[in-house]
This record gives sequence, C-alpha cells and structure tokens, in this order.
Amino acid sequence: MNWKKALLILAVSFIITISLAACGGGEDNSESAGSDENDGEEKLADEQILNVNIATEPPSLHPQKSTDTTSAAVLDQIFEGLTRVNQDGEAENAMASDIQLSDDKKTYTFTIREDATWSNGDPVTAKDFEYAWKWVLNPESTDTDFAYYLYPIKNAEAAKAGEVPLDEIGVTVKDDKTLVVELEQPTPYFLQSTAHFTFYPVNHHVAKANPEWASDAGEKYVTNGPFLLDSWQHKSEIVLKKNTNYWDAETVKLETIHMLMIEDLNTELQMYEKGELDWAGSPTGNIPQSAIPSLKQSGRLNISPLAGTYYIEFNTNQEPYNNVNIRKALALSINRQAIVENVSKGGEQPAMALVPTAIWEDNEEGYFQDNHVEKAKELLEKGLEEEGLDELPTLTFSYNTNESHAAIAQALQDMWRENLGLDVELHNQEWNVYLDSMSEGNYEMGRMGWLGTINDPSNFLNIFETAGGNNYTDWESEAYANLLEQARTETDEEARQEILGQAEQILMDEMPIAPIYFYTNVWMNKDYVKNINVSTLGGIQYKWGYITEH
Repeated sequence: MNWKKALLILAVSFIITISLAACGGGEDNSESAGSDENDGEEKLADEQILNVNIATEPPSLHPQKSTDTTSAAVLDQIFEGLTRVNQDGEAENAMASDIQLSDDKKTYTFTIREDATWSNGDPVTAKDFEYAWKWVLNPESTDTDFAYYLYPIKNAEAAKAGEVPLDEIGVTVKDDKTLVVELEQPTPYFLQSTAHFTFYPVNHHVAKANPEWASDAGEKYVTNGPFLLDSWQHKSEIVLKKNTNYWDAETVKLETIHMLMIEDLNTELQMYEKGELDWAGSPTGNIPQSAIPSLKQSGRLNISPLAGTYYIEFNTNQEPYNNVNIRKALALSINRQAIVENVSKGGEQPAMALVPTAIWEDNEEGYFQDNHVEKAKELLEKGLEEEGLDELPTLTFSYNTNESHAAIAQALQDMWRENLGLDVELHNQEWNVYLDSMSEGNYEMGRMGWLGTINDPSNFLNIFETAGGNNYTDWESEAYANLLEQARTETDEEARQEILGQAEQILMDEMPIAPIYFYTNVWMNKDYVKNINVSTLGGIQYKWGYITEH
C-alpha cells in the first residue's frame, strides 16, 4: 500500500471518530488565547483548573539534565531563571530584580530578588545559580547535553573540557543577592538564554545533600517557580499547584494544572471534544493529521509559525550512511512538498535547510532542490560504486511512537522504494527508549526535531559542532566547527550571519541530516481559556493564564 492510499484510509476512519466526539464538544476560540485584555465583561471562574496533555512521560525534571520539550513544558512552570520570556516573546526580569551590563557588553551583574524563595522556604541566592551552572560545566557531570548553552560564559567551554578549573569560570558570587557573569565576547542573545531551563538555579543545599533530589515529586524536589510539582504519577499525570510563596504570586490566577500523558492523538482530540481537556495540540500535544483539514475549514484551528525543524539523522558510523553520496541520495529523493500537503497538513514549510525561516528568512529556498529524484539516482549510483556495492541492503528507519511520526515514516518508506528502489523497514519505540537508542548509536536513520530556544541561527547550528550531546549522527567537521568558533568572536552582526551561513552550507553539503519541514504550532483551546500564548520558540507559559466562567 502506498502512502497516499494509507492516508485515505486513515482519513476515512477518522471522520467517524470526529463525528462521534464532536457531539460532546463545547465552543472553541478560533483565535489565539493570548489576549490579556479584561474589559470587565469577563468573570473569573470559581475553579481555576486547567487540563492539558503533555503526551508522554518527561524523561527528566532535573533542569540541567533535561533536553526535550516535554520536560521543558513542566520545568518552565515550576522553576524560574534570572529572566523569563514574557507574552511578547521578550526576556524580562524574573529572579533578577535588576540587571546591569558593562560598557564593553561582556559583564552582567544580576541582583537577585529579596523576596525570591524556594518551595522549602530557603531564600534563592546567587550561590544557587553558580552551583547549578558550574555543576553543568563540571567534566564529571554526565547527562548535560545542553552544556554548550553556557559556553558564551568566560572559560565555560574550557572548564567542561577539563582544561581549566571550575573556579576560573566567569561566574562570581559577589554576595548572597549579587551574581556577576563575565562572557567571552558580547553575546546579544545572552539574556534570552538565561530564561532557558539549563540556566535555572538549583537549591545548592538540597542538591549537595542528595544528588538524586530531582528523581521524583517528593519533599526533596525543591523549586522556585509560579507553580509547584504537587504529584507525579509516572506515565499517567503530573499535577501542578499554584506557589503562593512565589514573588509574583498575585499575577498567577490558575490554581491547578493537570498535565495528562496521553500518547494517542485521537484520544487527545476526543477528550478535548468531550470537555475533558481544555487545550489540544501544540506545543505539548498533537492534532491528528487526518483531522486538520476539517478543523481548518471550520475555523476552529489555530496555526502559527514555530522556530523548529523536523529532520532525519543518519548514523554516519554505520554503513552505508558513512558515504556522503548515499546520504544525499536519500535526502534528495524525498518529496517534502507532498509530505506537508498530504501528511502533516499543518501549514508546515518544506525545509531544504536546518535553520527555520522563523529565524532565518533567507532559508526559504535552502541549499538543495526538493524531490530531485534524478540527481538522487545519480548520487546513489556513485555512492554504490564508491562502496563496491551492487545494491543497498534493507535499511531501517526509526521513530518514536506517535501517529504523526508513523505517517511520515510510511511516506518516506514509500518514497525511497518508488524513487530509488530501496527496501526500508520501520522501527518505532517509546520516547524515552528511543532517545536512549539514538544517543547510544543504536539506529541507522532516525527522525528528530529541534525547536529553537533562542532567536538565533547558532541555536540550531551548534548542535552539530561536535559528536555527542544532541548530535546523534556522530558527524564532525573541523571546517564547520572553526566557522562556528569564528562566529562567536565576530562582533559585526552582518559578518557573523555570513559566517553562520557558510557553516550551514557545509552541513548541507555533507548531509549528516536531511531536513524535512519547518514546524508550525497547531492547536485548539476552549474559549474560556485566556491569556496563554504559544511561543514562536515552542514554549508555553501558564503564569499569566486564567479561566473565565463558562
């Protein structure tokens, strides 16, 4: 069965599901839930309870160990950094009541709020930030894939490599409420970075006493955000409660957030239609592809740009993926336009580059031609000749369990068979197991996605600077790494962008990854859910949200 027929069957079967589920549905807001205007006609509901789906178990709720969007969706509510990204997408003061920048734009002085406290009553101090950041940069710390986020800090990268001691990192506790941070060079996006969960503080007293403090939702799990982790029923539900001791508790209206872990997309939508969920879809859940066209037509669906890329990673340590021409043949034989029109259907844009157009507008055309089958055939023949092969053995494409990923995997399988005559087996795993397989190199080709956390191309390009971390391809390029290093010291922004473009050209020439499409946010929310924005960077903040009478 080819991918077009499979999608037709899926769509027909889903129409029945939608028809039944819609009977119990309420009214939806066809516009963003981001309006914070209360004109006096709105009345807050007596029960400020929000029900959302986060789809799966968070792999880790340790801020410095987490790397995924599911964990981030929880961490962003229960922790707070020096800054927090507000409803306008800008970094504003959070744990820091005051921020001063030196004339040379390389030294930041952060003043920690006097009324900032941990959930156990301890004051939040500068030492908590220093401890957390230096813990990440300690060469002995494992599972710290996002350590490179801290590399703009003076000697941070050298410390992680074991080249300098931790006390030479440019992070200094001047006193309990003053943190001084020295950078290697001016970094325009640094304040935005400090809102990322890798930069969150950790109660150093608790962490020193118990290295496993973040393993569960018990008394030892100490946080400092607008919400508290009330309970964690693994693979079922996380419940958050308002933190009444939060410095800005007056702003927080929601009392309880139920975060359900519903993997099946159809079930998520059915629960939404029945009123059991107040939100369906992005950024923590998914709308079934087969339902998107009718929901679009009804005006019930919200779609907005998302700075993210869906791509394939090739394990360059395994044959035949060690051959660049075979990798490029697999990449060029994909019909991305067909995938976004007939499979994903969420307004996504075909990607012929890594950095999304939401960050880099010039990447709309990209670095190669979509669905260039004739060129792909030439490259495949060249690669087979280089490897001394007459044909390729059966290949394996892996993905994590999800209806959307399964549909895309089936489309890719059909395209590779029809365009290149290749046999490809599909292999799916639960998310945590899948991540382990990817990081351990136990895969051939695998789907992956990356959502930007800062509005800068380096946030995407830095992934592939070195093997390991979030670069599961094991591909490295000295020329590529040198360009990224050069960009870090370039103070002229136009010249810096040009250098980063040269780096991306190398990445696309070598093709350790095959971009598929640039993401969009696709969701529905009940009309009584107010003042919750879906960020271009893929995050969501419940701090400002509230429920009106309905």
